[in-house]
Amino acid sequence: MRDDNEAILSQAARWRAEGVGVALAHVIATWGSAPRPVGSLMAVSATGAMAGSVSGGCVEGAVALEAAKVLAEGEPRFLSFGISNEMAWEVGLACGGKLEIYVEPIQ
Repeated sequence: MRDDNEAILSQAARWRAEGVGVALAHVIATWGSAPRPVGSLMAVSATGAMAGSVSGGCVEGAVALEAAKVLAEGEPRFLSFGISNEMAWEVGLACGGKLEIYVEPIQ
């Protein structure tokens, strides 16, 4: 994961060097079944480009939308996503889970 995060941060730095705004999303907590571990990163540029993953694809779209708001407002946000055990069973997962993400603009 360390190499992945370094690549994500390098891409974010390139966007910033080009004058493009960037928000960084961090997985800060997980419970139960979670597709990506704590510490996973996703960078989102003001142009809508993304690097990295905070959920293996499950909530990236929602995180990107919130990242756009973070960039527009300049204020960080805490996001929470989850699925109950009952809902998980309905879609064929062994158990539910919860994912908390912190999204912040970077300079």
